Order: sequence, then structure tokens, then C-alpha cells
Amino acid sequence: MTSSTLFSPLSLGPYTLSHRVVMAPLTRMRAAAGNVPNDLAPEYYSQRATPGGLIIAEATQVTPYGQGYPSTPGIHSDEQVAGWKKVTEAVHARGGFIFLQLWHVGRASHTSFQPNGVLPVAPSAIAITGQQSLTPGWKPVPYETPRALGLNEIPDIIEAYRHGARLALAAGFDGVEVHGANGYLLEQFLHSRSNQRTDIYGGSVENRARLLLEVTEAVSEVWGANRVGVRLSPFGTYNDVGDEDPIGLYSYVLSRLDRLNIAYISLIEARIGNSMEISAPSAVDELRPLWPRPLILAGGFTGELAEEAILSRRADAIAFGRQFIANPDLPARIKLGAPLTPYDRSTFYGGGAAGYVDYPKLPSGKP
Repeated sequence: MTSSTLFSPLSLGPYTLSHRVVMAPLTRMRAAAGNVPNDLAPEYYSQRATPGGLIIAEATQVTPYGQGYPSTPGIHSDEQVAGWKKVTEAVHARGGFIFLQLWHVGRASHTSFQPNGVLPVAPSAIAITGQQSLTPGWKPVPYETPRALGLNEIPDIIEAYRHGARLALAAGFDGVEVHGANGYLLEQFLHSRSNQRTDIYGGSVENRARLLLEVTEAVSEVWGANRVGVRLSPFGTYNDVGDEDPIGLYSYVLSRLDRLNIAYISLIEARIGNSMEISAPSAVDELRPLWPRPLILAGGFTGELAEEAILSRRADAIAFGRQFIANPDLPARIKLGAPLTPYDRSTFYGGGAAGYVDYPKLPSGKP
């Protein structure tokens, strides 16, 4: 695959990527006290950095109220900025680019994470069903019914993203990605299943898309739109979301994001566990014609399928997740056709070095 388009340059905002194998944002739940990236994080990210390659760092809460899982990193304190600086410096030393994914989980949280034990917030007071939350002590508990955000509180949410974007800039990142997928706060506002508001943030497609667009505009004011991406999962149902007209909704969302001149969209194909949702349409097949800018596609790709997607122009780059966990030199392995190390799912979340920084690379970069 040495001459494949998967390994041709790609312009992404002000940057030129040397290849199109992107490391997807991967929640690992290994942050230290204060939700600061732990001492192994610079090694973990630098192992996976390549000259001209793009890493999207793990979802990172922009406010203490935005946390929903144990030991996830934040980007709302000076200590967190200092921790992330070590990561960005390590990636840049390898010649790589790194964006930070900005996150607020909304109702996908629990009072045990919330300052002063308040209820998590959401567009509407509708609980997640069919899944369980975790406490900071990793105890599974039912999701609570969240508190619907007051109209007067929404500017504070936007400001939290703006502040997180400023701190990401101070931490040395090359850009940021707004997390508008996977059933977290911004997608909770987008989807009709989780948004039953009757004010200017609910009801019509235009109203439900308002918060995502306002957050993206705020972040773009900090970074410049050409260093901002947005991640979407149009047909996903994780965290009990869903929309009655996803094509209509996301056609509008893409048209408005296009006007903002952002760097890229990242689309996640719908999944259940390890399998694609058979009944779900392909997000990229439905929506690619509406998006003229760089598009990063994610969803269980192999090297061969990634190459097909690039050749067919369904995508401009492919984000890999689980395979990047187990193969820190994934781009080299794909390029050389070398075997991939299998991942150990039991070490995905929490823990220390095992399953984090101890996966092997190819000797001398050879299969």
C-alpha cells in the first residue's frame, strides 16, 4: 500500500497531513488527581505520533459539570493545562499534529460527579434508559433523571466551551474538535428523542441545532474556524438518543457548519458493539454530497476498507480507534501490510501502563 491514496498528503485547515490515518479520540479513564492527564499520557500519545500525522486527543470535559466517567481529563484548570502541555510537546517532538476534543456529557453523568452533588443537566428532564452510569468509584448505577437547563443557563454552557478552547490553545494543541456525537450534551440537544424543549433551543431542526452551532462559533472565535473540527454520529443511538428525521436534521447542520468554514467534519457510522447497525443507513453515503470540505470517517475500518473509502472519495481521512490502542505504529503497519496486534478490551478503561503504553511496535518499522 506504499503508493495508496491513504498515504498521500491532505490539507486540513492550515496544516498539511503527510497521511490520512488519523488517531480517533479514545476515552481511557486514566487521568490523575484533579482530572489532570497522568504521567504516562505524554508517552502514550507520543508513541502514536508520526511526522505529519493527526491525533485527536481523548474527549475532555470543559467544566467540572461536564464529567460523566471516572478519571477523564479536563480542560478547565491551570493544572490540567500544564498536564496537557507535556502531551502536546511530546507529540510535536515527533513531528505530529494533535487536536483536543472538547466535551460535556450532559445527562450522561451522575450526581456523584457533579459539584455539590447537583443533578446532571440536559435539554429536557428525560433519563437515559437501557444503560447504566458509573460513579467515581466505578460502581454501576442507574442514570438519574437530569435537570433541564434553563434558557438563562445556556450562555454559561457556551462560555464553558469558549474557556476550554482558550485553555486548549494555552496547552499547545494544534486545534480542537467539538464533540457533537455519541449521545452527549450537544447531540442531546440535536436529537428529537432527548430534546423536548419548547423554547428557541427545541422543536424545529433550526432550534435543536442552535447550541451546537453557537458552541462551534464560540470555539472558532478563539481558534479561527480553520483549526476547528466537529464530530457527529447521525444514525447513532448510544446514550439513548435518536432523531425522527436524521437526514433532514444533519442536512441542515452540515449546511450551517459549511458556512462557518471549519476545518473538517468527523462522521461516525452507527454501531452496536462490534457490529454495524444493520438497519441504519450509511451516514457518509447519505451526507457526503452535502459536505464539500475535508471529511474524516470512523467506524470499524481495516486498512483495505480505509483505502477504498479514500479512493471512492467517500472520505478524505479515516479515524482508527481500537486498532490504534493496540498498535502504536498503526500507520506503518497498514502501509507495510504487517499483522496487527490484537487489542485487550479489559485494559481499555482505567488502570496503569498495562494496555496503555506497553503494546509493541514493529522492530525497525518492518513487518
